[in-house]
Parts: sequence; C-alpha cells; structure tokens
Amino acid sequence: MSDTAAFSYAFATLQQLAEDVLKHARSKGATDCEVDVSEGFGQSVTVRCEEVETIEFNRDKGIGITIYAGQRKGYASTSDFSAQALRETVEAAIDIARFTAEDDCSGLADAAMMAKDFPDLDLYHPWALTVEEAIDLANQCEQAAFDASPLVSNSEGASVSTQQAHFVSANSLGFMAGYPTSRHYLSCSVIAGEQEAMQRDDWYTTHRNARHLDGAAQVGRIAAERAVARLGGRKVKTGEFPVVFEAQLAGGLLGSLVHAASGGALYRKSSFLLDHLGKQIMPGFINISERPHIPCGLGSASFDGDGVATRDREIVTGGVLEGYFLSTYTARKLGMQTTANAGGSHNLIIEPGDLDLEGLLARMGTGLLVTELLGHGINYVTGDYSRGAAGFWVENGKIVHPVEEITIAGNLKTMFAGIQAVGKDVQVRGTKQTGSILIDRMTIAGE
Repeated sequence: MSDTAAFSYAFATLQQLAEDVLKHARSKGATDCEVDVSEGFGQSVTVRCEEVETIEFNRDKGIGITIYAGQRKGYASTSDFSAQALRETVEAAIDIARFTAEDDCSGLADAAMMAKDFPDLDLYHPWALTVEEAIDLANQCEQAAFDASPLVSNSEGASVSTQQAHFVSANSLGFMAGYPTSRHYLSCSVIAGEQEAMQRDDWYTTHRNARHLDGAAQVGRIAAERAVARLGGRKVKTGEFPVVFEAQLAGGLLGSLVHAASGGALYRKSSFLLDHLGKQIMPGFINISERPHIPCGLGSASFDGDGVATRDREIVTGGVLEGYFLSTYTARKLGMQTTANAGGSHNLIIEPGDLDLEGLLARMGTGLLVTELLGHGINYVTGDYSRGAAGFWVENGKIVHPVEEITIAGNLKTMFAGIQAVGKDVQVRGTKQTGSILIDRMTIAGE
C-alpha cells in the first residue's frame, strides 16, 4: 500500500470515528446502524491559450449515518468530526427514523453476506504533482493540439486533475472496512475552423495510476484530429440505416442495460427488461461479465455500499440475461438475493470481437458512425431511445463526410437484439468497458 500521509486523518482515526458512532447509536437504542466516514482532496488546473484559467484545490470530509429503529430508517450526515457533532448527528438520524413509515425490506444486509476478505486491489497511486508541473503538462497538451493542424483555431482549454480519497464503512453487525483510492485525469478540448464553419471536439485519459495515463502530446493531438475531422459537417437524408457507436459512446449502451436491469427500476416496474431474467435479449455471441477485483480497475471494489462481498459474475451469457443489479433493499423488494451492487456496477465488460473500428465500418458498408451524442432522450419504461447525434457518414465501408444536426432513434430492446458486432477497440475510461458496437438499423432523422 502506498503512503497515505497526505491525508489529514489517519485510517485508524476514521475507524475510531466509525466505532464511536456505532457505540453512541447502540446507547441511544438504535436497532442497527451503518456509517460511512470519508476524506478526500485534490487539485485541478486548466490552461487556455497558454494562460492559466483556473487552479482549484479541494479537500472535503464527511460522515453519513443510517439508523434503523425496528424497520424504520433515518439518515443524517455531517462534515464536523467533533465528538459532539457525531452524537448530534446520530440523534438526528434517530429522530428522523421515528417519523418514517415502517418498511419490511429495510435493514442491514445479512451478516453471512458481509465481506470478510479484503484483497489489496491496487487502487491507490498518489501523484505528487506540483501546480507548476500540472500547468506545464496542460500547456504541453494544448500546444500539441495547435501543432497538430493549422486548422485548429482556438482552444476551450486543457485540464489536469489529481484526486485522492480514503474511507471506512462499518455497521452494527461487526463489519468494518475501507481503503484509499486515487484517480487522475488529463483532457483537452479544441476548436477547428473559423466563424460559421467551426467545430469542437475533445479527448481525455483517466487512470488510478498517473504512469498509465496517455501522454499529454497524444491527448492534444487526438483532440485536434477529431475537431478537424468534423469540419464541413452536414445533414444526411432521413431513413433507416445501420449505426456504429464509437467505443467511448458504446459504454453508454452498457449503462442503459445496467439501468434497465437495476433493482430500483425493476421493483417500481419502470423497466423494459421487467421479467426478462433468463431470456434472450442480445445475439448469441454477446457475453457481458462483472469483474469487481481487477487490480487498479476504475470500478473495482471488494464490497459494495451495503458491505456485501463482491464476486465475479456473468450478466449476459450467449445473449441471455443472467443477472440483475441488486442492492440488499431492492433484492428484498423483488424477493431475491443481493448481487452486491449497492452503489452501482463493478467493471462491466462486454467480450470484444475480432474487428477494429475500420473492420466494423467495412462490415457495416453504408451507415452512420456516431462520435457524439446530445441530450438524454431515453424512456426506460418502454425502451424508446432518441438522441441528437454527430459523427460520420460511411459508404462502402469508408468515411465519406462528417455529419451533424441529426437525431438517431430506436428502441433499446430492438437495439440490443440488433447488435451485429462488438469491436476490439476497447476504451477503459470508467466502470464499463467495451469496444465500438455495430447495430443493424436505427432511424436517422436529418433532411
């Protein structure tokens, strides 16, 4: 484990604060209690056209306390770590619990499901980056964008961010665990063209370990190339065509799957995947797995927000939906068992295919490559999907011109069923990992 001396509070202090909360909750007659204690800090620098625009420092801390009085639940939080503040926050949560309705699904997870093994998942890599070094890195990134093409006319800025945090989660069943984490980020956004014929695009890289970030020059160059490539964009005729979602957008399709298969949407009956467990929702070559224990993974965790041990599992096998995303509470509402997804999914990975992006376009033939999506027109009850888009028109497997000011529409159920191929051009930028995805047909609304 790397040095954690930069934190204001030692890990043992966070543990003691959690224990103090649990002890006071017991003394006040709480049936059960869970507590989260966290502290984080970081810095972000943005430069634009060789001028420093912003230098931000953040440092925060907090304690969230959930009290159960029988099957009534109350929650309160504070950023004050003093003994008096902790007592008052516990008592506030108890008071809230007294006035809430009973819920037979509320309460802690079963003790047998609590995590007991806590492997080091290599999630903490502090970056000793001075402000001056961050400014220099951002300048390098932006300059690389300007150097990439004379058509790059302006910049929206380059940013460098480094963040560190650590936390302890504990409850009255004896569970107590936590760990430090880090996440670093480098981005660039530029404008190509002049006056009425301007386009913008960006690129970024993020990782827990700064040594694995893409180079500043590479990030700037890609941002520039993407912006320049969009110059001369135009609409296309309205019709039904195949669509390729570029890798970094394809993760959003996985996000839609998570939302529709999550316990909250399911028990409220507000999901188009209601009662689809064990049913075919995608073609037979699609396999999607959850891998919570990948070292250094952006979505890695040995336990979820309820303290339940995470485990490898299959979400979609041979196109069949094998698993939902359930917390302790939503699982009880559905009469099922938690999948350790309180707080979200952990490293969701769709099995890549054999084709790179060029190969996917060749397979598509004629259609649309989507590189930007606008708006949030998704109805998870019906699955209807409609979003503003930009990208490139493809004919005979080759990009022929950029496309803008269009809308793509379909239904997530038919989109999932219509997946033709998944690329091997995987972008790892978050908790969902996928290559570009080819869908057989969507409605493109243009001219």
